[in-house]
Amino acid sequence: MFSEPVVMDELHSIHTSFVLNFYFQNNITFLMGDSGIGKSFIYSILQETSVEDERIICINYLDVHKNIFYIIQNAKKKLVIIDNADSLLTDEMRKWIAFDRDNQYLIIGRNPSNLMLTKENLFELIRKEESGIISFSIKNIFD
Repeated sequence: MFSEPVVMDELHSIHTSFVLNFYFQNNITFLMGDSGIGKSFIYSILQETSVEDERIICINYLDVHKNIFYIIQNAKKKLVIIDNADSLLTDEMRKWIAFDRDNQYLIIGRNPSNLMLTKENLFELIRKEESGIISFSIKNIFD
């Protein structure tokens, strides 16, 4: 909903022969795509990155028994990365995220409803391989 990223404009990570280069255009980036394209794999790399970068909070299906809403409400100046968002985020959480001015979100899922997103918030994962290095980036689905 709020257009400018509040935590970071870009995120880069390297894991063995995998490279991530994400450039954020909005405060909420909704990453969508078919099963098997690497979204959850990307999440695992970002989860490793979060160990070294305290600005990143990662939430996925393993956190289902935690109070996810409490975690999101109490985060300040964080990039909150949520995998399996379709099953984890309630409508109440989605509305909170839509109006959150303190944090930035990378949400991985298929259902962007109740996040008050526009086409500028919807992205897909792009995978390229060159010389044994696989790089991932994100691209707006309407570009």
